[in-house]
Amino acid sequence: MQQIYPGVYKINGSLATQSAVRGFKVHDEPTMQIQGKEYREWDPFHSKLGAALSRGLREFPFKEGSSVLYLGAANGVTCSFISDIIGKGSIYAVEFSAQSGRDLITVSQKRTNIYPLISDARFPEKYSEDVGQVDVVFEDVADRDQAGILISNCKLMLKRGGIAMLAIKARSIDSTLPPKQIFSKVITELRDDFDLLEKIDLGQFERDHLFLVLRKK
Repeated sequence: MQQIYPGVYKINGSLATQSAVRGFKVHDEPTMQIQGKEYREWDPFHSKLGAALSRGLREFPFKEGSSVLYLGAANGVTCSFISDIIGKGSIYAVEFSAQSGRDLITVSQKRTNIYPLISDARFPEKYSEDVGQVDVVFEDVADRDQAGILISNCKLMLKRGGIAMLAIKARSIDSTLPPKQIFSKVITELRDDFDLLEKIDLGQFERDHLFLVLRKK
């Protein structure tokens, strides 16, 4: 077993985190018992962040005590792995779908550092007072205006110098243009508000997706 990032391990070739809630699975993920501790396998095919880690992500802003705003939390799979990592930190998990939101609430009942917000990420003013200032904003939202959603949320809630992560879904923005053209357009839209630290093609795990790591100016 090798720790490759704070709270993230490589075990028998697979990514894993130490489970904060023994015996509780979010999506029937495999678990491993090592020296009296339980570890959960982090499948990169079910998580954009897991995919980025598998593709060699260098900038990893999550650590014990981090505060995170997660946009597009779905049923809480990736949130649960971040939850393992940040311990006494906080994840404000925004999800618009009522059906996914029910699953997210179930996860949050077991994991007390996840705060579910059933809301629309396009209108951050509706939940910004509940969130306050955070260290990291993570966006995985299927919307034509992914850049605008990230900018508006970060202006209200990301600390200056904080890290933003964005999984660009080319086909959700425009199904008629080449993905590389869409990626370039989104990066240009973000340039005034962020410094681009890293970009990773997730094609091996998610077709037509580009993962960005940015720092708020």
